[in-house]
Amino acid sequence: MSSSFVETIELAHLPPSMPVHVALYRDVKNAASLRQQLISGNADFEYAFIDASMVLSRAHALSAVFRAVNDSINGRLKSRNVHSEIVFSFSPANNIAESFRKFGIADSTKDLLVIKVSMTPDVTHDSVATHLSQHVDGSTVPFDDENLSNIADVTKIKKAYKLGALKTPSSTQANGTQGDGMRQLELSIMGAIALRGAT
Repeated sequence: MSSSFVETIELAHLPPSMPVHVALYRDVKNAASLRQQLISGNADFEYAFIDASMVLSRAHALSAVFRAVNDSINGRLKSRNVHSEIVFSFSPANNIAESFRKFGIADSTKDLLVIKVSMTPDVTHDSVATHLSQHVDGSTVPFDDENLSNIADVTKIKKAYKLGALKTPSSTQANGTQGDGMRQLELSIMGAIALRGAT
């Protein structure tokens, strides 16, 4: 299906025994069947499947992952497991169903960010890479700001986070180089993720 670009990341302030495996796919052809595996509760497909058009940058994605894993460690999960919590953590609102509608995989998703947290020792880089290569029909690309900025729908992202007043970064800024507009948008989004439910 594709050569694997699964990246394994150890997040600061989280246990090293809980690395995060991330893969970014373009031109996904089987989003509907992947979504069906999630809906049916198939434990083999316990991943966070994120519509990559709703992801501004690496920092945006990893701040949602950090929030979810930290909530899991501290017994504060609001959803079924750490992977559904990652999708929920992207949302600035407290409505779980709405967060899945806005940020989760849809039947029409073409660009997909897949995240898997090693909650048990048998979940390794190799096991995740092998499973994804067998089941995701798409092309993997590196999980970096340049690829994310080519995919991100900044207008939709701003709407989801109610940041319409912020200037939309120009395309010269949105090509992986952090211009002021892009950085301001990223910081506003990360603040919304950190503060959700704090009021």
